[in-house]
Amino acid sequence: MGRRLDAGTIAELDRRLAPVDAALRQHYPGAVPGRQPVHTVYVPADRFTPGLCPTWGAQALDALDACPPLPFPTHLRDRVVAKLSREPIEDLRLDFEDGYGVRDDEEEDDAARAAATGLRDGPTPAFVGLRCKSLERDSRDRAVRTLEVFLDALGPLPSGFVITVPKVRAVPQVAAMALLCAQLEAAYALPTASLRFELQIETPEAVLGADGTATVARMITAAEGRCVGLHYGTYDYSAACGIAAAQQSLDHPVADHAKAVMQVAAAGTGVRLCDGSTNVLPVGDPAAVHAAWRLHASLVRRSLERGFYQGWDLHPAQLPTRFAATYGFFREGLPGTVARLSAYLDRRAGGVLEEPATGHALALFLRRGLDCGALDPDEVPVDSATLEAM
Repeated sequence: MGRRLDAGTIAELDRRLAPVDAALRQHYPGAVPGRQPVHTVYVPADRFTPGLCPTWGAQALDALDACPPLPFPTHLRDRVVAKLSREPIEDLRLDFEDGYGVRDDEEEDDAARAAATGLRDGPTPAFVGLRCKSLERDSRDRAVRTLEVFLDALGPLPSGFVITVPKVRAVPQVAAMALLCAQLEAAYALPTASLRFELQIETPEAVLGADGTATVARMITAAEGRCVGLHYGTYDYSAACGIAAAQQSLDHPVADHAKAVMQVAAAGTGVRLCDGSTNVLPVGDPAAVHAAWRLHASLVRRSLERGFYQGWDLHPAQLPTRFAATYGFFREGLPGTVARLSAYLDRRAGGVLEEPATGHALALFLRRGLDCGALDPDEVPVDSATLEAM
């Protein structure tokens, strides 16, 4: 049977849907290529030194030695120890907000200069940035001042640099941050669109607005392409929802709801997701340390299973369980993923017909495992170019 509609019909469809096509391309460009760190380490800005990363790695290894047995399967030991020795921190955030507190202006100025100088002169992790104070009225001027002092002392931006914007509550605050970044670029001779930011989703208003809409989705649009991540703030969000202090956790139902909204809002936009932290630190006697390690490992694994491939770490002794839980997740999934992806690429083997979207997810799983060191290239019988193209 031949076609009965003439070319004019297709032309009319193209005309009517052209604005929709353009809007979808703009708002949903797809996943951003390249590596995503498995964690973000927050340290008060005035405690940063150029040797912080190897110091944290050494302290993490010391914790393993001080509190045997290992808090993870022994087959992961060599891989985790090598990671702690080579790259203990993938993403570092110098904190001028809650972890730093309120200081007088001169003291915070000095801390901003010293932090920038340390980043400029010393080795830095693959990803780095700072968390300024919020853009709410009482802290707005201090937030901008810290960014100015820091950028003035820093010079060229390190690779992977990002600003974390805490406690966003309204879409105009995000639009204002995009404007501020553009003006900072002009003032400090930075490349256009080089200043990017993450939004901390730690207030109910950022999830559900007074008009009943998902505020976070509108925030991504208001960022004008500068928003690269959404970070869940465990304790501020839980407290604002009325959760008792003893029950505040990143696996509480209110946390799951907020993160589900974040996940849908970010899907297809290129904006990455990051889970929050646990404030139960592996410190004290061996029993307390092991209890904290068990909790942290279970929370990391839970986040990975729910599609949150990044989370916060607040203490060196959390690094062993961060990497062990992450490595265990990818190594356990390796055989099945390789088999399914090979069958998908062959299109003749196997009894399961995978959708292209599932083929993409299989390839992305392997890329993530390779990026963080959970997998070795010779364990993945698909070349990197093929994985990147899927």
